[in-house]
Formats: sequence, C-alpha cells, structure tokens
Amino acid sequence: MSSDLSSLLTASRALTSHLSKPDLPSVNLSLDQIEAQSRRLVSRQTGSSSDDGRANYLLAQAHVDAPALANSIAHLNTATTFTPLQALQDTDVAGYLRHAHEQNLISTIEEARKETQQEFYRVLEDRERRDWEAKKRRVFEELGGRVGGENKAVSELKKSYGGKNLLSASVGPAPNLQMQSKMMAYDRVVSDLNAARLRGTSYPIVHALIEASLAVSADFGSLQMTQNFHVLSKITAEPPALPPLEHAGAHILNASLFERKYARVYLSDPESREAVGLRKQIAKGSREALEEQYWDVMERTIQARPLEALLGGDPSVANKVRAFVALRHYRNGEWEDRIELVAGQPLWAKLFYLVRTGHLHEALDEALNYQAAIEHRESSFLSHFRTWVESSDRRLPKPHRDQLHSVYNAHMLHSSTTDPFKLALYKIMGKIDPGRRSVAQVTLTTEDWLWFQLSMVEEEEHGGLRALAEVLLSYGERHFDGVPGPKGVKRGVWAGVLLMCGQFERAVASLWEHQETEVEAVHLAIALAYHGLLRVPSRSETSDLTPLSLPPSGPSALSLSTLIWRYVRQFVKMDAREALQYVYCVGLCADQPGGVGKEQVENAWELVRRIIVLANTGAAWEELVGGFRPDGTRFSGVIEQGAPLLRLDNLSAYNEQILIRAAKHSEENDRIPEAIKLYNLAGDYSTVIACLAQALGNTISQPSSDEKARAIERTAADILRHYERTNRAVGKDRDAVIRLLRVREAIEAKDAGRAELSLEIIESTDLVPIDGDVAKITRRAEEFRDLPEAIQRNLQTFLTLTMDALATIHHKVKTSMAAEATRQMASVVSVVIRKYRC
Repeated sequence: MSSDLSSLLTASRALTSHLSKPDLPSVNLSLDQIEAQSRRLVSRQTGSSSDDGRANYLLAQAHVDAPALANSIAHLNTATTFTPLQALQDTDVAGYLRHAHEQNLISTIEEARKETQQEFYRVLEDRERRDWEAKKRRVFEELGGRVGGENKAVSELKKSYGGKNLLSASVGPAPNLQMQSKMMAYDRVVSDLNAARLRGTSYPIVHALIEASLAVSADFGSLQMTQNFHVLSKITAEPPALPPLEHAGAHILNASLFERKYARVYLSDPESREAVGLRKQIAKGSREALEEQYWDVMERTIQARPLEALLGGDPSVANKVRAFVALRHYRNGEWEDRIELVAGQPLWAKLFYLVRTGHLHEALDEALNYQAAIEHRESSFLSHFRTWVESSDRRLPKPHRDQLHSVYNAHMLHSSTTDPFKLALYKIMGKIDPGRRSVAQVTLTTEDWLWFQLSMVEEEEHGGLRALAEVLLSYGERHFDGVPGPKGVKRGVWAGVLLMCGQFERAVASLWEHQETEVEAVHLAIALAYHGLLRVPSRSETSDLTPLSLPPSGPSALSLSTLIWRYVRQFVKMDAREALQYVYCVGLCADQPGGVGKEQVENAWELVRRIIVLANTGAAWEELVGGFRPDGTRFSGVIEQGAPLLRLDNLSAYNEQILIRAAKHSEENDRIPEAIKLYNLAGDYSTVIACLAQALGNTISQPSSDEKARAIERTAADILRHYERTNRAVGKDRDAVIRLLRVREAIEAKDAGRAELSLEIIESTDLVPIDGDVAKITRRAEEFRDLPEAIQRNLQTFLTLTMDALATIHHKVKTSMAAEATRQMASVVSVVIRKYRC
C-alpha cells in the first residue's frame, strides 16, 4: 500500500513539474502543521476576510477562479491598450493611417458617449428643477403665496369659510403695483372682446394686445412682447382696426368672423392638405413679421446716423437700403472682406437686404438696373431671381432649382472668397443645403437666423415647419431666452421662436414659467384660442402642476381653464367682474372634438361658481349675480347677461348650472346668506325657506353682537315679506321661519328689559303654553314632535327664554308688592305718631 501511495505522490508531482519555479523553495509539511499554519493565518485576517472567503467559495462553485482574476487585474498593463497588436514598421504608412483612423473613431465614440451622458444628466437635473419649481409654485399659490405664516387673504378666507375647503377655493397673493398697472392695461382688451362676442362681431384682439403692450411701458421686455404679438397678427392675417373708432368698427363688422377661424384645420389631421396650407401660412406670417421688424431697425439706424447715411432727398426703399449697407459694411474708406462690388456697388448686399426687409419687387428693379454687370458675372441669376420673385410662394420650379444647385456646387460651395450675401441669395432661392442653417456675416442675430430658417423651409420636403420645430426644441430655451440685454434680462425671445414654428401651446407655457411675463402668457393664450390656434387637453390629461400637457403620442396641449384661474385668483375678491370676463374666454374652446369641448364648458361653469363663492358680498356681489328690487321685481346680473358665452341658452340651464350649484357651494362653505339669495334667484323657493329655517335654527341663540346671525335674520325677514305677498313656499318650513324670527324678537325684548313683551311674543308663537290647562299642554307636547327640526333642537332656548321672562315678571311683581306694603305701613306709622303727638 505504501508503495502505491509513494508512486501516486511521485506521479502527482510530475504533473506540475513544468509549473514549478526554481526561485521558490518547496514546502514539506505534515497535515497537522498545515492545519496549524492555516489557523494562524486565519486569525491574522480582518473580519472581512471571512466574507471574501465565502465569496471565493461561491465563485469557485461557478467555476470562477477569483484569486487568479484578481492577480491578472493587479498585473494588467494598460499602457499598451491602444497600441497595434503587431508592431508597425516605420515605413508602413498605410498601417499607421489605418491605426490612427481606428483610434480617432474610438476617441470620437468615447467623447460622444461622455457628452451624451453629461447632456442626459443636465437635462435630468433641469427637468427635476422645473418640476420642483412648478410644485413649489403651486403649493405657494394654494397657501396664499408666502413660505412662512399666512397672509391677510388666507386669514380673511378662513374667517369667512370657517376653515372649510380652504385649498380648493383659496386665492393667491395680491399683485404688486407694477403688475396691477400691467393687468389693468390688458383687461380692457378682454372686456371688449367679450362684448364683441355677445354682439356676434369680430374683434382684432391681437392688434388690441399690441396697443396694450405699448401702453404698459417701452422697456426692453415689453418691446419683445409687442414683437411677439406682431408675429401672431401676421400668422393669423388679422387686419388692424382702422382709426377713427367708428370707421374701425364698420371695418370689423364687414369682415369675416375671426372667432375660431382656424380651429377646424388646426385640430384636424396634421397631414391633410389644409393643415399643410396652415403651416405654410404660419411660416409666411412669421417671415413677414421678421421682415417688417428688420425694416424698422434699418430706418432707426439711418435716423440715428443721418450724416453718415447721406440719404439726401431720395426717400425710396432702394436708397435707404443703400445707406444702410454703407453704414453697416463700409469702414475706414473700404468695404468689408468678401463684399463683392458689381459696377462699383455692393449689389449682392443691397439685393439681400431688400429681400430681407420684404421688398422683393424693389430688389428685382435694382437687379434690372445692373442687368449687364450681373449677367457678366452670373449669367443665369436674373432669370432665376425674376421667377422666384414673381412666384406666389417664393418657390422655384424644379429645372431652375437644379440649375441653381449646379452653379452653387461648382462655384460657391468650396470658395472662400464668395460674397456671403450672394451665397445667401442662392441658398434661399434654391432651398440649397437646408442642413447648413447659417451663413457667415449674414445670420448674425437670432432674428436673422430665424428669418433664414423660415425662408429655407420647404413643406413638401425635409419635414417642413415641423422639422424646424424639432431642431429648435432640441436647442432649448437656454439658447434664446434669459440673455442679458441692454435693460435687463431678455425674456420672451424663446416664446417668439416657438410662435414662429407653430408651437403655440409651448410658447404660452414658456411665458407662464416667468413671473414677469405671466400677464402676457394669459392674453396670448386667449388670443390664440380666439383664432382657433390653441389645443386644450382632456380632463384626464390635465396636470395640476403645469398647464402644458405633453402626451407621449400626439401634439402638445394647454389647459386654458387652469391658466386663467391661476391668473384671476389674484384679484377675484377685489374685482370679480373682471375675473368673470376672463372665465368667459374658457368657452372659446367649446368646439374642440372628442368631448374635450364639453369639458371646457363645464370648466367655465365651475370657475364661475368659484367666483360667486369667493367674491365679496354687497352691492357688487348682487350686480354680479342679480337680485330683487324693493318692489319685488327681479333684475339680472352680469353673469346672466353673459350666459351665451357660457353656452347657457335658457334661464333654466343658467339656474341649474350656475345659481343652484353655486348656492350649494356657498352653503358648504358656511356662507348662508349668499346661498339663500342664490336659491331665491334660481326660483327654488322651498329650498330657500328650508335653508332659512336651518340657518335661523343654528343662530337663534347667538348673542346680539353676532353680525353673521343678524345678517341671516335680515335676509329672512326680507324674503319672508316678499313670499307672504306672493304666497310662495307655504308650509311648515315657512311657519318655522316666522316662529324663529318671533323668538328672536322675544330674545331682544327680554335683553332690553321688557319681559312682559317678550312673554307676550313667546305666547303668540304657540310653542310654549303659558296657561295651566294640562290637556292643552299635553296636546302641544305631542304636536311638537311634528315641527321642523330647526325648532325642535331649540326647545331649550324657548323654555329657558319663557322661564327667564316669567321669573323676571314674578320678581318685579313681588318687589312692587313689597314696596306697596312698606309704603302702607309707613303711612300707618306716621298717623300713629301724629296722634301720639297730639
């Protein structure tokens, strides 16, 4: 056996003989020694070694040699990671280039990966910040706009509502003075708009908003918003009102209706022929607005430097462009680099600026004046230019475009000396290389760049306006907005960019995100909704955090009702009538298909009810909802007069959707007098009496100083007199109201020290029998069970009042009898004394 073991040991050693290292000594230990050394090694290890051992054991079960892998990693040399597998000879140029190309690809991929990762985390952080700001803003709005403590509005609201449903009906912080002046400049536009809608006539709302923006102030931000409204006026092709007002009114009356003019096309299939035409109109209107804006810039530049412009006595368009080109590109006696002179004139620059300002026919005339010189340099240019100018949509036929492309590729694409303005003209006419979105020395400003993009848009090719919108959205707001300007941060540029590419909902949302442009955001949304260029989401897609809805599939949408409510809640308590005018505009989207329009009408009804509940009481409140004159006749309020704007076609629907439901909301919020008046206006007389009985039952025992209880009593007395004249709501509830009012009179008489009158009034109510007839008392007790609940729960009040009155009378009688007896005794004593004196 021992020989077998020895041979086995020898054979096993022979198996690993080729792995032995001569520099390491062999280890010959017995099993006991090996065990002792192992225990000694284990005792020297830290606590984590057991975990490592278990991990190695588990990995070993999966046939993973963890120690070998760790050793390989420890001895890994990364210095040769990117070296060729085979050494390159010094003369192997092809191999070197191939290796360098591969390394460039690897480096590019790695850099792109890093940039993508960084952009992802940046966008994620920006989105988280926006969501947090939106949530924080909404919470502050709900709580009254202050981080610590309550503001005055919330305190007053808690008092008036008794703390019920505070968040659902709270109002926001009052706007500052500057914001109030801006809001007042714009609210007249909304009132005039609704007046025109009631008359069934058109109203130039965008031009009215332009005038309002100019009236606010001429600061940097206001001018940008004026430009945005100007862009919208061009997109909608809305004609301006003609002065004087009477002529303007006649002009608008004769015009076709603006209201919802584009709604059917804008909300329909985006691939339809009409939708394509609408996108062309949007691009054309935006381009024309930028052209008019640049012409204003050109004229202001010439007026600012008249001596250098040398305009002379020629006020023509061509002469002004000539002066502007000289001011812009002529320095120190010479023209800028790459400006090509044709017949001694910077003709390409002049032609471009004429096109840039929308003077195409003037540009053609200018080109014809230098026809020979142009044809000497660019033989086919005039033919292409004339065809392009005379086309209705600035689009060349395919043969012209192909020829332009060949000329451009042959002579201009790779030339470093080509006049940039000639290059721009060729690109615009032929829609050449739309991927290159800028031209050096031409697209210097944001407006220039946008105009160039809109001029290059081809709806039938390359995605059209929607492709441009995707490019702009990929740039994001930070590339356009928030840039410091001469008078502060430039806001509204990003909104204007979105307007020009047809992203109307996003444009409004971008303005709403900044407090200084909230007012403009609301009115821009109303103008868009009026023209039918605003898409609103369904109720299920509406978010509580932001008005903008971005569904995963489908176009964006904007909740107009949410936007308007967040705006009007700032002044709904101060001026409910103006808040109502804005709510009327929610109904503009009533024609949106898919049930969304009906939801918008219901949202408008809900907002009207909120205004009724939140508005301050008094004469202004009755002017809002209506009321009754002293002779009992009913007069309508502002809400009822504007019912057609709420899609309420008859009085029954108005009463049901507005008055009765608002009365229920008022009742839930402990505004009982208002609820009673609303029920009364709605003609629900039985509910009025029941509500009065309930309210009087709750307040009958309140002290005389409680103004709320006194207001309910005054309302009850007025309504009761009217109902008794007209014989309305006859029954137990009306009798209960009469008895409760009489009880109140008894309480006041008793407090005034007239206990006899108080007891007399109590006896007239027939609630507590005064005489000692047991049968009558028993019958009254049985009848008491059938009385309304408002009287039953006040039994203790009636009995206590009766007993107090009786006790007061008894005490008074007893005191008077004692005084009479004393007086008689004194007279007897005086007689006796006189007798004894005699």
